[in-house]
Amino acid sequence: MVTKRLYFENAYIKEFDARVQSCVEGKNGYEVVLDETAFFPEGGGQPADQGYLGQGEVTDVRDKKDYVLHICTKYLEPGTTVHGRLDWNRRFLHMQQHSGEHILSGMIHRMYGYDNIGFHMGKDFVTVDFSGLLTEEQIAEAEKQANAAVLADERILAEYPSGEVLEKLAYRSKKEIDGDIRIVTVPGADVCACCGTHVKRTGEIGPIKVTSSEHYKSGIRLTLQIGWMALNDYDTKQKNVKAVSKLLSAKPEEIGEAVQKQLDQMQELKQENIALKQRLFEMLLKEIPQGQEKAILFEAGLNAVEVRRLADLVSSRAGLAAVFSGSDSGGYKYVVCSQEKDVAALGKRMNQELNGRGGGKNPMIQGSLQAGEQAIRKFFQEHY
Repeated sequence: MVTKRLYFENAYIKEFDARVQSCVEGKNGYEVVLDETAFFPEGGGQPADQGYLGQGEVTDVRDKKDYVLHICTKYLEPGTTVHGRLDWNRRFLHMQQHSGEHILSGMIHRMYGYDNIGFHMGKDFVTVDFSGLLTEEQIAEAEKQANAAVLADERILAEYPSGEVLEKLAYRSKKEIDGDIRIVTVPGADVCACCGTHVKRTGEIGPIKVTSSEHYKSGIRLTLQIGWMALNDYDTKQKNVKAVSKLLSAKPEEIGEAVQKQLDQMQELKQENIALKQRLFEMLLKEIPQGQEKAILFEAGLNAVEVRRLADLVSSRAGLAAVFSGSDSGGYKYVVCSQEKDVAALGKRMNQELNGRGGGKNPMIQGSLQAGEQAIRKFFQEHY
């Protein structure tokens, strides 16, 4: 079986009629082969198209070299003609993203000599991996040049050069390709071997924005927003900026400074809180006679580190120190210390009887309990 690929002839075909060559039931639905199709199968980093064949939904499309396999929710009678309809919004987003990725990758290759070694078009963004590292300034310049290519509104060409022409042509390719090679050219920006679908002119791509970068293997991975997805991303971030601006009572362009001011104030309050907690701990220690057999303390508002610090201090005065912080309704964090008793065994029993989690080795255990203060105090009265 052979499928004629209409998307190579015209990527803007949204509907078509085709003859059903075969239809068999598979694991994920009916596997349909047509004599021709406008559905693009997953390949080259671009996801498969979706849409409809007749009344059946096309959920996936796969490339089987000579033919294209459509995964469909309805059985289609072989030999009949079926009407195909693409989910055009999805396809056009893919065309924008793929074309925009070509331009940015081409610019980075031209400007810095790095190869595109990985490309993934996800639901929410595009990622591209390059063979070398880039500075923030280099990324910004490549992004600027890529958007200039978009605004130039050049025609994007897709063709199959002859072998003689191909030998003399300098083009990008992520892998070795057998047979005829399809070359996609963006004048002034990129020449690349590609099997994907693209817009007709660069002006249709819309904005290209690098939203983040990270080291990946020996190179760098860039995350991109392109076209309509870039505008959606901008809208989301603009709403968040407005919300933060309102919360901070600061102009949008001043929220960075306002947030830094808040962080500085929080650091000051944190230091004040540490000092107050230290004074509290010192007062609590004064109430515990040196050499006391056990000390069971309940203090609200302590984090796990503070619970441990207080227990450590108390253990210097009592044979057993048990510190709890929390509430009867929400449960308690705990740390129990003793240089004299087997607190590891005590902790296992306490967790069993008081719905607890945690443990450790002597001389200290820690964890949490879902029990009330009265039940916890009763446990220590009975077992210690």
